[in-house]
Amino acid sequence: MDNISQYKPIKQYLKEQIVDVLVGFEITDVIPKIEVPADTVNGDFSTNIALVSAKRLNKKPFELAVQIADTLTGKKLKYINSVSAVAPGFINFYLNFDWLYELIDYVLSAGIDSFSKLNLGDNKTVQIEFVSANPTGPLHVGNGWWAAYGDSLARLLARCGYNVSKEYYVNDTGGQIRTLGESILASKNKTEPPNNGYKGGYIDDLAEQYSGGDDVNEVGKWAADIILKEIKETLLKMHVEYDSWYSQNYIEQGGAVEETLNELTQKGLIYQQEGATYLASEQLGDTRDRVLIKSNGDITYTCGDIAYHRDKFKKRGFDKVIDVFGADHHGQIASLKSAMKALDVDPSNLEIQIGQMLSLVGGKMSKRAGNFVKLDDLLDEIGVDAARLMSLMTSIDQATVLDIDLIKSTSMENPVYYLQYAYARICSIQQKATEENFGLPEIDDINLKLLVDQREISLLKVISEFEDVMVDAAESRRPHKITAWARQVASAFHSFYHDCRVLDSNEIELSTARLALVEATKISLAVALEILGVTLLEHM
Repeated sequence: MDNISQYKPIKQYLKEQIVDVLVGFEITDVIPKIEVPADTVNGDFSTNIALVSAKRLNKKPFELAVQIADTLTGKKLKYINSVSAVAPGFINFYLNFDWLYELIDYVLSAGIDSFSKLNLGDNKTVQIEFVSANPTGPLHVGNGWWAAYGDSLARLLARCGYNVSKEYYVNDTGGQIRTLGESILASKNKTEPPNNGYKGGYIDDLAEQYSGGDDVNEVGKWAADIILKEIKETLLKMHVEYDSWYSQNYIEQGGAVEETLNELTQKGLIYQQEGATYLASEQLGDTRDRVLIKSNGDITYTCGDIAYHRDKFKKRGFDKVIDVFGADHHGQIASLKSAMKALDVDPSNLEIQIGQMLSLVGGKMSKRAGNFVKLDDLLDEIGVDAARLMSLMTSIDQATVLDIDLIKSTSMENPVYYLQYAYARICSIQQKATEENFGLPEIDDINLKLLVDQREISLLKVISEFEDVMVDAAESRRPHKITAWARQVASAFHSFYHDCRVLDSNEIELSTARLALVEATKISLAVALEILGVTLLEHM
């Protein structure tokens, strides 16, 4: 197979063959579902299409399954050794290994740049806003832990054909900036900090640096600029780069708030009460009406956020917006959704992912910055790759307990070490192959049919699942599924390496075929780790 465009994933191939048979039964509107049976006794793949379609044809499911299986058997299809129907109506496929050999051809021909480069998104524009911590203190493990999630989701969607933009919303105005200024002045003047003021070593450090006047707004803005610079450095350290840093001050002072209020007023959704301005959002599905402007004239966070999201959809024209919030922002979902409905934006185009809390055990990290652990300190303690991967081990909506001592260990019990060691081991094999003059010829000159060992086939089957995993992870907004697949392929590779000698001067053809499998594993694992933002280590 010379052209990667000719490659067809096995599930797609089987679906097309089933659809072709269904046309004979005048069924043209059903997409078969192909599954991998839990027990290999039931074949390599199976489908429940007969159970789904039997009633429409006034047939018993098993009867229809037999007819479909017999028709497919009669077609003498490539890849398929046999097809069988089993009660109550499943159809099982038993395949030869040719589809796996073509998979190696495809992976090696595509390379890292093109393997699993999908067009799921059809270039639709998606904006992902994540972290967006107020520049009133350093990033800590509470507000920065899900940075890897937002970044990896963006990488995943981009590889799946979406036009993705990553944004950090800078809350650089309002009461929190004044409080920051008051806190710094209190530290500088050795007076009591304000109620709900900011505390910690970083406030004292800023107070020592400050040499200006006593205007709390000016002090707060000065400090926020310094803190924001440090936040950017921390995120870059974590391999996170944004396409834009969007200012709340721009939203509030650039006319976006007035435009939003005018539009909502014209729709009859704004009213005044006790000097404050309210959005009648309860009638739109919210739990209560929301204050937009306080009686003292301050714009609320809710008001700014609604104007900000109006800007995303109606000014900048994103097709989809994904916000990544911490657990303490759960109450914003209803208000934002109802506000989008009021602004004639389809609420389903605003997705909000809520990240749950992180707990740390083990390690010895200072809380000098305040009553929290700086994200920088965690990165220094366990490493950037470990921090990213561990934040992508489970679903974002699950609380995480991070065992720092385990993550720092160099053992196979450490999931980060286990995964990176697989890639390093591949590089070591290839280096040794070069030293021993084992070359990798053109794919058509490699006898891949020599790959019949159970460990080889198991590894290939895991690799074959990657594109399906990518689609599932992208559609569900769950990049941790890429992590789960990467761990599976690492496990399968370690088992292959243990049982199958790759380089054997007495088995040149077999060694060459195994080197092709090693390279296919390397390419697929490299794509996964790039999505996860984890460094590819050639040596450990």
